[in-house]
Amino acid sequence: MDRRYFKQNIPQEDKLIMADIKILWADDEIDLLKPQLIFLKQKGYDVATVTNGHDALEEIETDPHIDIVFLDESMPGLTGIETLEKIKGINSNLPVVMITKNETEDIMEEAIGSQIADYLIKPVNPNQILLSLKKIVDNQRLVREKTNMDYQKEFRSILMEINEGLDLEGWVSIYQRIINWELRLDESESTEMGDILNMQKNQANVEFSKYVKRNYKDWIVDRPNDLIFSDTLLKKKVFPHITEGRPTFVILLDNLRFDQWKVIEPIITRNYRVEEEDSFLSILPTSTQYSRNSIFAGMMPADIAKHFRQYWLNDNDEGGKNNFEDELLTNHINRAIHRDMRHKYFKVKNIAQAREIDDKILDYTNQDLTVIVYNFIDMMSHARTEMEVLKELAGDEKAYRSLTRSWFNNSPLWSALQKLSEKDVQLFITTDHGTIRVNQPSKVVGDRDTTTNLRYKMGRNLKYQDGDVLAVRKPEDIGLPSTNISSSYIFATEDRFFLYPNNYNHYHRYYRDTFQHGGISLEEMICPIVRLRSK
Repeated sequence: MDRRYFKQNIPQEDKLIMADIKILWADDEIDLLKPQLIFLKQKGYDVATVTNGHDALEEIETDPHIDIVFLDESMPGLTGIETLEKIKGINSNLPVVMITKNETEDIMEEAIGSQIADYLIKPVNPNQILLSLKKIVDNQRLVREKTNMDYQKEFRSILMEINEGLDLEGWVSIYQRIINWELRLDESESTEMGDILNMQKNQANVEFSKYVKRNYKDWIVDRPNDLIFSDTLLKKKVFPHITEGRPTFVILLDNLRFDQWKVIEPIITRNYRVEEEDSFLSILPTSTQYSRNSIFAGMMPADIAKHFRQYWLNDNDEGGKNNFEDELLTNHINRAIHRDMRHKYFKVKNIAQAREIDDKILDYTNQDLTVIVYNFIDMMSHARTEMEVLKELAGDEKAYRSLTRSWFNNSPLWSALQKLSEKDVQLFITTDHGTIRVNQPSKVVGDRDTTTNLRYKMGRNLKYQDGDVLAVRKPEDIGLPSTNISSSYIFATEDRFFLYPNNYNHYHRYYRDTFQHGGISLEEMICPIVRLRSK
């Protein structure tokens, strides 16, 4: 194999910029590129050279330190395009600069379609090489530095607002700003700033929990017009926009947090335009049994249990707790919309049901309203608790978002939505509640009938740590049913999770760092409701 390495020999200040950047240059006429290679050496780059595509692939497979590849398009044997495809199969994120003798349209279209980072035309000017390298290799560093600088400027502003006594609109704004910074720091791969932001989000949840504890009962009793809760979501945000002649689809993704919505938004907006992005507050407990039944019934859980006892099961009752959403939705529509409205409801709990929806989605465009509940994200969060491999794949918030995006991009749901986008349809994306990654255990003692959820408990004679919970001794005060006269509820605040004294250490290790819901946090309570239209 014909290869040469040029070691760095440059001033210290330049090393700070270009240190440890390694280039692999593949060209069958590599000897004619000596001036360019010397130029790169003088600029501080480490360059390995090969004369054919096969050797290039071998280098990439055996040397994990290669940062960028310069690839001749017209090499004999394995062509540049063929080599490029194989490189992407080995490492899809490795930047490749295609070098070609002419800018032939079909060749460049094929190369660009294979995700080249840049291309240069022979004879290659050294300054063009440097410009390309700076654009590609330095881009991540520049983005990271700019993002860090911008966040440092806003850190104090967010901190001051958190401690100033925000109203609910202010808390929604703070939460969305924190999410925006999380996503920007994800892209810039700034670990240090990510840790600082996580600390700031934790502090925000401390203050938000205090805010909810002070106000939640009054919100439920007084019902301010500017607040949208689970039970008023459809009435205020969906039903007013349903019109005859334009099918409306509501996709409710169980457990979808605002940050997860933001990572799938770029996928959805390829085919849909966002007409309104808003939020609503999930009722307590932030759990499917309570919040989603409330959404479809248009009622608080206590009213469902009172007026539709056949559709409500308490926590400890046998049977599925969300088996009557279709019936509750139908009744809600009949009460809220004073005209005949054709509608259908579907619940997707497995891949077979998902594929059936994908196959038949266009059949539902003859309905005024189609509601589809998708349980995948909920199942993913539970599976992550129980499966070590998923704990590895979704080890932190960034990885959890990435897994959500990957699932959605390859899901039958996205396939169905792409088909729908060819029609004039209205689409709503929403959820019933979010999740939070729990870290702080909080001891609870209750009788054997106490509910098992890690973020809320309902039972009699509960003993708990006062500072860790919102305690409600009269469930009817916040619109919740009770199984008997002495039942009370407690809701975990911040990132706490409830543990019994028995086997405390075992369950502490098992549940710590898992995604849970049912309690009070920004992630669980502030939920997205997004209205879109096909392009």
